[in-house]
Amino acid sequence: MDVEFSEKYGRTIEEAASLAAADLGLTLEEVEIEVLEEPSKGFLGLGAKSAKVKVVPKQTALKTAMDFMKQVTEKMGLSLNMSGRQEDNIIYIDVEGADAGTVIGKRGQTLDAIQYLTNLAVNKNSDKYMKVVVNAENYRQKRETTLEQLAIRLAGKVYKTKKSVRLEPMNPYERKVIHTTLQDDGRVNTKSEGEEPYRRVIIEVRRG
Repeated sequence: MDVEFSEKYGRTIEEAASLAAADLGLTLEEVEIEVLEEPSKGFLGLGAKSAKVKVVPKQTALKTAMDFMKQVTEKMGLSLNMSGRQEDNIIYIDVEGADAGTVIGKRGQTLDAIQYLTNLAVNKNSDKYMKVVVNAENYRQKRETTLEQLAIRLAGKVYKTKKSVRLEPMNPYERKVIHTTLQDDGRVNTKSEGEEPYRRVIIEVRRG
């Protein structure tokens, strides 16, 4: 993948760098600066030369995540639009487009796999851990709502029949949604059993 860069002239190195950074929509603090030509005042005003610089975006955690995601999805032959943002120690990447469904995969398994690999790429050479959350077409929000509704419905069934229910295997995030949804339900208890990736939630009647 080509590295995004900008080259600009200016009366001074700082002026040229500011123009080049602005060309990329970035500030001076967000770019690496390479001086291509030093400015010169010339002699008696003759032969004066402007400064020329080349700037490239600094390899931030957000940029690493975005670059990795683009490389992976391009190799998968997918056409997608991506946007990313960082809030404290969490990077959020949102994916949209005609191929978003392929990124999600069955029950979000492909999405989880891409998110896992992106987390590894971002934290590979970093001293500070960054969490990466990848979402496609608001899948995670929709899935969370579906799981909350499922948990409430099954809790009612368990309480009525007095028989425990074992849910399908879920990832840690989805199991947490079930546990959190029912933690204040006085009728039932929840617990997890099994080994990853087959660990699942059990909903059972609260005794006593």
